[in-house]
Amino acid sequence: MLRKWRANIRKVEPYIPGEQPKGEKIIKLNTNENPYGPSPMIRQVQEDPENLRLYPDPAAEDLVNAIAAYHGVDRDQVFVGVGSDDVLAMAFLTFFNSWKPILFPDITYSFYNVWAELFRIPYKRPELAQDFRIRPKDYYQENGGVVFPNPNAPTGICEDLDFIRDILDHNTDVIVIIDEAYIDFGGRSALELLPQYENLLIVRTFSKSRSMAGLRIGYAIGNPELIRAIQDVKYSFNSYTMNRPSLLLGTVSLKDEAYFKETIDKIISTRTWFEREMKHLGFSFPDSQANFIFATHEKIPARDIFEAAKAAGIYVRHFSQYRIDNYLRITIGTDAQMKALLSFLETYISEWERR
Repeated sequence: MLRKWRANIRKVEPYIPGEQPKGEKIIKLNTNENPYGPSPMIRQVQEDPENLRLYPDPAAEDLVNAIAAYHGVDRDQVFVGVGSDDVLAMAFLTFFNSWKPILFPDITYSFYNVWAELFRIPYKRPELAQDFRIRPKDYYQENGGVVFPNPNAPTGICEDLDFIRDILDHNTDVIVIIDEAYIDFGGRSALELLPQYENLLIVRTFSKSRSMAGLRIGYAIGNPELIRAIQDVKYSFNSYTMNRPSLLLGTVSLKDEAYFKETIDKIISTRTWFEREMKHLGFSFPDSQANFIFATHEKIPARDIFEAAKAAGIYVRHFSQYRIDNYLRITIGTDAQMKALLSFLETYISEWERR
C-alpha cells in the first residue's frame, strides 16, 4: 500500500564523491588530495583535550583574522565554513533566490546542480566549447546568478582576469561566484578585482594546496555586505559549524608560507614532467593549471584504463557523464606515485596493442 507520507519526502540525485580505498599499497590519485603533508608547524601545536568540551568560537575570529591578513583584506570581508562545499552551499542559499535560472557550465563541479536541485533553484548549464573552454557570451543572458570554478574542474582549464571581468561586466545585477579551489596551482586569482566589483564572491579551500582536506576548512572573500548576508544564513542554520582543532590548525598553517610555496612548486614541477611523459604514451589533455590533468588516450577507452588501473591498486577518477566519459582525471601525486602509474600504463598499453 502506498504510504502518503512518501509524497512529502524531498528526492535529489546526490553528489558522488571519489572512492576512498583502504590499504597500504594503494596509490590514490582520484580525489585531488595533496600528496605532501600540511605544514610541520601544525605538529607543534597541541589542542588541550579539555578544551574539546567547549563550543568552538562561532565567529571563528582567529582564523578569520589570519585569512584577512594573509590576503590583505578586512576581516569583515571573510566568511569561513566547513570546507568550500559548506561555504558554497551557504552562498547558494543566500544569494540565488530569484525566479531566474543561475548559470554554470555543463562540465564543471558536479555539486552545483545538486545544490540547485536541493534548494529548488532554477538553473541552466551552458555547454562548454569543443575544447572545454567556457564561452563568455553564454553568460550574457538574463540570469539569477553565475558560478564556476577557475581553474575549472574536471578540465583544469584556467581563464585569465580579462575573462572574469567580461563575465562580471555583463552580470552587474547578480552575484558572481568564482570557485578558486585550485587557483594556487596556476593562474591568477580574481581577488584583485574585489575593489571594482561589489557583486563578486571568491571561494577558497585549505583542502588542496594546504593539504588539510581532513580538517574541512573553506572560506569566502567578498564585500562586507555579502559576508554579513551569508553569515546571517549560517547562524540561522548552525552557529557552531567549525571545530576547535580546525580553527587552531588552519590559523597556524597560514604562518608557514615557505613550506606552502615549496609543496606547490613540487606539484607544478611533477605535473609538467608527467604531462610530457603522458604525451609520449598517446594521451592528450587540456592545459592544466590545477593539481590534476584531464586525459584521454588516442586508442584505448578511458573506462578500460580506469578498471585496469584500479585492479592494479591505482585509483584515478572516471566520469560517466556525456562528453567526458572517455577522459580520466588524474591527481598529481609524488614523483614516485606518478612513476608507478606511468610504469603501469606503459605495460598496459603495450599489452593492449598486442591483442
